[in-house]
Amino acid sequence: MKNYISITAVFILLACQNSSGTLTKLYSLPKKLKEISGIVYSEKGNLFWTLEDSGNANKIYGLRVLDGAVDKTITIENTSNIDWEDITKDKAGNLYIGDFGNNDNVRKDLCIYKIDKNSLEKENAIPAYKISFSYPEQTAFPPKKTKLFFDVEGFFEYKNNFYLFTKNRSKGFDGTVLVYKVPNKAGFHKAVLIGKLKTCDNYNHCAITSAAISPDASKVVLLTHDKIVLLENFKGDDFLKGNQSQLKLNHFSQKEAVCFKNNEILIIADEKTNKIGGNVYEGTLSKLKSIP
Repeated sequence: MKNYISITAVFILLACQNSSGTLTKLYSLPKKLKEISGIVYSEKGNLFWTLEDSGNANKIYGLRVLDGAVDKTITIENTSNIDWEDITKDKAGNLYIGDFGNNDNVRKDLCIYKIDKNSLEKENAIPAYKISFSYPEQTAFPPKKTKLFFDVEGFFEYKNNFYLFTKNRSKGFDGTVLVYKVPNKAGFHKAVLIGKLKTCDNYNHCAITSAAISPDASKVVLLTHDKIVLLENFKGDDFLKGNQSQLKLNHFSQKEAVCFKNNEILIIADEKTNKIGGNVYEGTLSKLKSIP
């Protein structure tokens, strides 16, 4: 969902960074995709599947990897785009839509939709099933302004579970990110809080807007407007017990989507704001790690 704090000044100050040595612009997004909020790579068809957030259509779009043109558009029936904030896949190639954007921390209808891989050739698809969930730690809707921890814009699927990384909107932002686990199973579930991590105390630079896990499950990346938080050297799903580092992108924009193309290459997309962004970029972890 759109950020309702003012970041105009930051965009102006950093506009000169629109071309950086860390990211390579692949192409501009189609004009119809003005508020991209998630991206995932699909080997089948060699497509980037994308979606938009609240106020937009209940559709997903398959972009050709070669040039970014919209190759497929699928309407997801029996759903409403309340606030679709990320898209991910499982090992089999099924897609999942995260309808869990919650800027004001008031929602009680958080959910994830499974889109079967066999329906991705059609113009209309009905979710295979719906996963609904709540956060046991949230007891007020909304909580106090200092406890606005229950918005999410980034998640991924790993071994039949979803891992959600919250976007902290609290007054007095300190970079705290809550990590929740939800089973990939139809029905209603209570999300399990499995840990916390901290980024930095500047919302514009450290709020999490997307998440992804590498194909070999050895690395997790969390996206902000100008950096990647990298988690690695963990075992199983103990993502927070490994090493955490921050990789500078040297490029500030409203980045809302990240995915792995392979174990080394990251794909990042941003919204167009104040004539900055609206593109798809490529970056390699080895190059990002080399930036001081």
